[in-house]
Amino acid sequence: MNGKVGIGLRRDISKEILESTVLKPNFLEFAPENWMGMGGYWNRIRKEAVEKYPVTCHGLSLSLGSPEELDWDFIRELKVFLDENQSSIFSEHLSYTKSRNAHLYDLLPIPFRKDAVDHVVDRIKRVQDFLERPLAIENVSYYTPVAAEMTEIDFVNEIVEKAGCKLLLDVNNVYVNAFNHKYDAREFIGKLPLDRVAYIHMAGHEQVAPDLIIDTHGQPIIDPVYELFEWTIQKMDPVPVLLERDYNFNEIEQLQSELDHLKSIIKTHWKVTYESPEGKTSSAEPSGVHMATENKDIT
Repeated sequence: MNGKVGIGLRRDISKEILESTVLKPNFLEFAPENWMGMGGYWNRIRKEAVEKYPVTCHGLSLSLGSPEELDWDFIRELKVFLDENQSSIFSEHLSYTKSRNAHLYDLLPIPFRKDAVDHVVDRIKRVQDFLERPLAIENVSYYTPVAAEMTEIDFVNEIVEKAGCKLLLDVNNVYVNAFNHKYDAREFIGKLPLDRVAYIHMAGHEQVAPDLIIDTHGQPIIDPVYELFEWTIQKMDPVPVLLERDYNFNEIEQLQSELDHLKSIIKTHWKVTYESPEGKTSSAEPSGVHMATENKDIT
């Protein structure tokens, strides 16, 4: 799937995805919590999606930063789900979503502290050991740091190194945080271990004040985020790229245009082959821009 462009399987657009009338992703991302234990119609939709597309999974409730013990009943069910759906990647947010076992339904920031690093690293290692696969952690958007004793970049990098995990690079989240907290987005990405990136998320956001952007996943990607994406992929080997959209599905053609735009950027810098709707393939050689490593064939 390296270099391919996917979208999240949402119930609102499942018909459009599976019937392939307009929306034509290369792979699908499942949020396991939205599909685990489902029967009937939606279980049939999930099975059909797995038959037609490669799958990655992006978790919502592992809550790596919570102080209480990991939810092992959930993790056992998760392992079965990942195996059943042949998920090539499992990712989670570098955040916490539960407190005293109550679901908070939000991605809250973990304090940038050494003791938090040790706590999260231990939890990641135990989850990886049990799932028997690496976990990719996502850099999250946040609106205020909590009791920070180190920088965000040092916090993320230390966790990835010590846990031996992968990284889910959300380019939009970097843009949002850089804007809100007034740092340089390219400098931040340049300091990440890009060789550990399992895949990339791209999404839209909403600017609600002159000095505040909210990460919404409900709007089209803006040009500066596309530009940051293009700058980023020149520094790394090909990985899968996902378009995140959580709502505002009224214009399916607009979603497909975003997928196409991402593909056009990718084909400029990575050697990728895509299948056309007729089953034919088209490919493009990279334009010769400087790469940190050699381009790889995508099969």
